Amino acid sequence: MRRLPLVALVLTALLLGTPAAAQAEPDAGPARADAAARPDHGAAARVLSEVRTAGVTWGIDPATGRMTLTADETVTGPALAALRATAARAGAELRREPGRLSTLIAAGEAIYGGGGRCSLGANVRSGSTSYFVTAGHCTNAAGTWYANAAGTTVLGVRTGTSFPGNDYGVVRYTGTIPRPSAVYTYPGLLPVPGTATATIGLAVCRSGSTTGVRCGTITGLNQTVNYSTGVVYGLIRTNICAEPGDSGGPLYVAATGRIVGVLSGGSGNCTSGGTTFYQPIGEILAAYGLTIP
Repeated sequence: MRRLPLVALVLTALLLGTPAAAQAEPDAGPARADAAARPDHGAAARVLSEVRTAGVTWGIDPATGRMTLTADETVTGPALAALRATAARAGAELRREPGRLSTLIAAGEAIYGGGGRCSLGANVRSGSTSYFVTAGHCTNAAGTWYANAAGTTVLGVRTGTSFPGNDYGVVRYTGTIPRPSAVYTYPGLLPVPGTATATIGLAVCRSGSTTGVRCGTITGLNQTVNYSTGVVYGLIRTNICAEPGDSGGPLYVAATGRIVGVLSGGSGNCTSGGTTFYQPIGEILAAYGLTIP
């Protein structure tokens, strides 16, 4: 059974022209000088939003307050040189990330569809109807989802999917398998009473069907990720590792069981370490009118 999907990221960047240089004003006081020293994130974002190089992410680094453009190991040669020039024009910091950025397929347990495997993100509902959420690059691949690789235990049918742009999907339960509002913690179940909002530095864990539970902290918000299969916006960044098959699994607060997001993708692995990105859970619930539990 293959895992959905591990996609190597490649190729070209689109560049914008250099913004016009600001004219210096004489007799600028301290307050005006401080304002001039602050980075223009809006201008930088306009430049970086035109980058289409696969294997690239960008967003504000909360530790430095600077707009940061990050490239994985697949970005080399002319593509890397083009990104370096773009970062300079945007006033952004260019960083390298080890590994390849890619989409990766109770919450955290394996789900199967379209010949691949992902992870369940959260059990949710609308009124008396039960659903689960997972990554959209997973639900794009199949209409019917199963609890086992043999495809004999039906979970349900896809009712919504969004990728790229977003990375979330919803499956309506049609089978009779128990579906607690809980995260599977390999082993054990952690009850899920609701959701939590991502904040910088928040201690979080994620659960996935390939690598189980891994923990770390939230290191960025509103991140843009260029996968080879499309661009996804507004993601949460963490310093937690993941591997193919973990996609769609929940990011949660271990102390409370509250869900923060579902795994979209990342770079690196759980041997050498990595970076992962998550679709915020609140956006998914609002899009489909769902609640937890």
